[in-house]
Amino acid sequence: MMTSLSDALIEKEIKDSFSIKFVVKNTYYTSNAFRLTYNRIFLIDSGDGAIKIDDNIFKISPFEIFLVAKGQVISFEPGAQFTGHELSFGDCFWEKSPSSANNCKVVLFNNASANQQLPLSKEDYEELSLVFSPLLREFSKEEYINKLDAMAAYLKIIMIKIANVNASLAKGFDNYENKIYRQFIELIGQHYQQSHEVADYAKLLGVTARKLADLSKRCSGRGAKELINGQLIAEAKRSLQFSSTPVKEIAYQLNFSTPDQFSHFFKKNARVSPQQYRTLFVNLGM
Repeated sequence: MMTSLSDALIEKEIKDSFSIKFVVKNTYYTSNAFRLTYNRIFLIDSGDGAIKIDDNIFKISPFEIFLVAKGQVISFEPGAQFTGHELSFGDCFWEKSPSSANNCKVVLFNNASANQQLPLSKEDYEELSLVFSPLLREFSKEEYINKLDAMAAYLKIIMIKIANVNASLAKGFDNYENKIYRQFIELIGQHYQQSHEVADYAKLLGVTARKLADLSKRCSGRGAKELINGQLIAEAKRSLQFSSTPVKEIAYQLNFSTPDQFSHFFKKNARVSPQQYRTLFVNLGM
């Protein structure tokens, strides 16, 4: 059963924009949905059931990672449970991390829907656990000077290792095309409400629209326009599911010229109208 609009919850603020814990057979008895204020990493040792991220459902299995970006909406199906680490961090905490790790964070979280669930070998899981565990111990210590900087350094290592686990992300992290692609993903996250066209981003990046489309396809397997539209659709769906903002206002917030233009765009990509999409989730939540 889906959660109704009125049941959607906002994640509570956490101290210093950072938290990590290890849970054993953490079981969810309700399907409450949360819009995340912080980026989230789940390192799963074991578990079963399913997690819903935005409107995609993923089965929970041993030895895997879930990456969920701030602004995304998550819920667990009743009865779902897992054992493993749960790490939350905000952008202001990430800024404490050395800038050399920024590439990994941009690719992993600015395009989180492409990296939502990452399967791990047992060896990769154990290697990551060797970094998560001391970070948890550091987090649990009494306050001391530079404690936040020490934890940020661990987070940097975790981000690099997660990026390296995913072979498709690890390929050529420093080559020219990947640098442009990472900048493109970052710009989408910053400007999708104002700019919908590939040419707008190509101009900001100093390349042609054709070049941007080609390198996007090579780096991600998805076209540049598809990535822009994906960000718009994801935000539109979240607004329709978990707010009572009128469709007209959502259209203008996302910089569509008219509500009709937005409705046409949404129906083309989601196969239902915005109002039908919202009504579906309200009715299922009753």
